Amino acid sequence: MAAVNMTEGSIPKHLITYSIPLILGNLFQLTYNVVDSVIAGRFIGKEALAAEGTASPVMNIVILGISGICMGASVLMSEFFGAGEKEKLKREMSTMLLFGFWFSLILAVSGILFSKPLLAALYVPGELLNIASTYLSIIFIGAPFTYFYNAVSAALKSVGDSKTPLKFLAFSSILNAVLDLIFIGGLGFGIVCSATTTVIAEAASAALCIIYVYRKIPMLRLGRGEFTIDRQLLKQTLSYGSITALQQSCQPIGKLLIQGAVNPLGVDMIAAFNAVNRIDDYAFTPEQSISHGITTFVAQNRGAGKRERIRAGFRRGLMLEACYWVFICTVITLLRAPLVSLFVPAGNERIVELGSSYLAMMALFYLFPAFTNGIQGFFRGMGNMSITLLGTFTQTSLRVIFVYLLAPRIGIQGVAYACAVGWSVMLMVEIPYYFWFMRDK
Repeated sequence: MAAVNMTEGSIPKHLITYSIPLILGNLFQLTYNVVDSVIAGRFIGKEALAAEGTASPVMNIVILGISGICMGASVLMSEFFGAGEKEKLKREMSTMLLFGFWFSLILAVSGILFSKPLLAALYVPGELLNIASTYLSIIFIGAPFTYFYNAVSAALKSVGDSKTPLKFLAFSSILNAVLDLIFIGGLGFGIVCSATTTVIAEAASAALCIIYVYRKIPMLRLGRGEFTIDRQLLKQTLSYGSITALQQSCQPIGKLLIQGAVNPLGVDMIAAFNAVNRIDDYAFTPEQSISHGITTFVAQNRGAGKRERIRAGFRRGLMLEACYWVFICTVITLLRAPLVSLFVPAGNERIVELGSSYLAMMALFYLFPAFTNGIQGFFRGMGNMSITLLGTFTQTSLRVIFVYLLAPRIGIQGVAYACAVGWSVMLMVEIPYYFWFMRDK
């Protein structure tokens, strides 16, 4: 697929055709993560499943750091592409790749050396510590591949190509699953093999992205003399990227704290909360993908100086978010009990009842993150990362506080009300700021 210039043509068409591959890719990744856990638990054992679970928070932080840097670079590249500044576009590409090489190399070495002490500091049980640290150390070897896939994928998305990264993500995920089934399910290898197949799949996706760019996207292709680090661009990339990474890290930290409030409420409550969390992830993913579409659209048109088109694109993006909410609200409302049952063993009607009561409310409340995600996407595209961090921090903090206040009193519905409070206040912060921010634009 060639680059897509969003500064011209139908706005709804650009947003929809850009967002759909992102939605499919993220849903595919969510589904694959579930399958990967099933393979590890079924064919290796509960220790392997637990070991992967204990390594997961560390891996998530690493991925957030990498994706934050790449997202910051993507905003700049979208702006340069929209402005027709191909030389700057290439310099940003070069800066992102060269910095990423050294950053991910240091990350990999540090991870290999400190995986065990880090997991021990997180109170991983002694019987899991060795296999968990071995698994995590091998995963860290794949950090450079993870970075290069995310970096080149971000570059492709910045020029309007969201379909190609989806294809390579799908290929690498299927490759990982097939290798797991062969070597773990068929030949009986253990957790070392599970980590190794993940690294192989990451390397394949990174290689495919790089090969594609060099064959199909000349404007992103770097010659030998074009590899250089532009210090000014690096400073701007890290400024955007660090704030984005901090913003993204608010969510998993918030989830961890909320889990702490839910845990004392009993096994049924914990099981119901974990089930609806997975359903929430599937529900939120399209909203977040549409938000990324708004970011790229706004950044390209910002580079081209098309202010009115930015406003129109933002309005269309919010309309798209609202249309998706109508769909997901209807689906969740009608199918909430069967959906919860997918994640709950048969005969646990109490858990299904708890989960259904939560989803009955959240189906309505999903409207709030539809708009918060849209607004966040707009501000990222405008290069204003500080307000996105403030909004997310405010929402997460209030959500955690109100979960601790409400959940012990009214149960799982208190979690839903807490989410609504956080999102509502986030909108109360960002909507007035939007009008202030756009007053002279």
